[in-house]
Amino acid sequence: MDRSTTMSGTTPLGGNNGGLSQSATNPKVESAAQTAHQTVDKVAEKVNAQVDRLSGTAHRMVSGTAEAASSAAEIASSLPEQAKDVQAKFTETASSTIRARPLSTIAGAVVVGYLLGRLARI
Repeated sequence: MDRSTTMSGTTPLGGNNGGLSQSATNPKVESAAQTAHQTVDKVAEKVNAQVDRLSGTAHRMVSGTAEAASSAAEIASSLPEQAKDVQAKFTETASSTIRARPLSTIAGAVVVGYLLGRLARI
């Protein structure tokens, strides 16, 4: 309420606000206020929609990254077991080959050693 008006809408000196009563100015003010409220509400809705969309995108990205990290962790945790299995198979294959042909294996090792020695001199 304006400081220059009383509860009845008149000025303290008995006037009525320059010929305009509050009832005449209220519809204009209320209309402008309603328009402002509607505009603010529309902007807020658009901003909220954008924030929700961006938030959803961020959540999907985080979820995708978490899934990828989980998959990578599972693969990484299985690699030592796979390496042990490959090493065990290789060891078993080499042992069976050496048992089957011991002289050929020794001759092959000597040739490989000689070639590595020649390469090291170069």
